[in-house]
Amino acid sequence: MTDNNPVVSIVMPAYNVAWCVARAIDSVLAQSLRGFELIVVNDGSTDDTRQVLQRYGDTIKVIEQDNAGMSAARNAGIRAARGEYVAFLDADDWWLPNKLARQVELMQARPEVGFCSTAARVENPQGEFVNDWHCPPLDTVNVLETLFSENAAIAGGCSAVMARKALFEQVGLFDERLRGFEDPDLWIRLAAVSGYACIAEPLVVILRREQSVSRNLAAMRESALQSIKKNRVLLSPERQGSFWRSSLAGVYADYAKGAYRAGQRSTALADVLRAFALSPLGRGRLCLGLARDMLLGRRL
Repeated sequence: MTDNNPVVSIVMPAYNVAWCVARAIDSVLAQSLRGFELIVVNDGSTDDTRQVLQRYGDTIKVIEQDNAGMSAARNAGIRAARGEYVAFLDADDWWLPNKLARQVELMQARPEVGFCSTAARVENPQGEFVNDWHCPPLDTVNVLETLFSENAAIAGGCSAVMARKALFEQVGLFDERLRGFEDPDLWIRLAAVSGYACIAEPLVVILRREQSVSRNLAAMRESALQSIKKNRVLLSPERQGSFWRSSLAGVYADYAKGAYRAGQRSTALADVLRAFALSPLGRGRLCLGLARDMLLGRRL
């Protein structure tokens, strides 16, 4: 519901999601925590999304804008948010009833934590279990450094994250230039200035659709490289050398595998060579193995 003094503002981008947005909204309205506002940003939908949203009346706040992309929609919602905390939910995902309450309890008890998430259950469109998205081992890892080498380290992704709104004034919003890598880029910036915590209980359901993960590979690669390069300065000075080069090499190696699977063998091999040149000690064995398998036409 929309509250006059919300504790949490939920931001939901919506583009041509008439088929699923009601389920996401209903999961927010069913939260055990009261005192929140739900901001749905209709990002220029051309289907019946607007009509579905209108059925909820003043229980939700709707922002209309021309189509500008997921990050622009989220940023519009953040700017309009009035809550102390901002949570995100994609229109094709949904929450379990205690998700907000558990996160607010955690954030209020631990002021050093600037953002948190929960574990998640991943399902396919048929409602079948795909996998669990677990919390990282926070007692043994440096979250900032982990995000440079493991972009999916924040359990549940954007639909599981809650952050203190005040932090956005410090680190900025989603970088709208980084199509396909906006989320990890923001998590890196948040982790550089605050703590992160994760609730091990799966309180979010993520819908895994083929089209939801098949964005343009070249654009995603470029965005990932830009993010790792621009955020290098956020690492401690001693980690801006070989560790950072190994992280950048890891990006090249990851996208080399994607290019190879897409039938772009020459592009893939070029990125493997780039990765090897950046980090021959840290990534050398991986790169040599990838190059061998690609040249032999093996399945990766």
